[in-house]
Amino acid sequence: MSFLAELWDFIRVRKKFWLLPILITMVLLGGLIVLTKGSAVAPFIYTIF
Repeated sequence: MSFLAELWDFIRVRKKFWLLPILITMVLLGGLIVLTKGSAVAPFIYTIF
């Protein structure tokens, strides 16, 4: 959790709020890949991209 706190402090202090949409998208796509790995839905998800 200290990594997230340091990341938030970096974004807040350096005014790099434009990084937030990029980070959120990366987390969502990473979670989607992890959740669909080995499942029956995986072939349908991969066709979207």
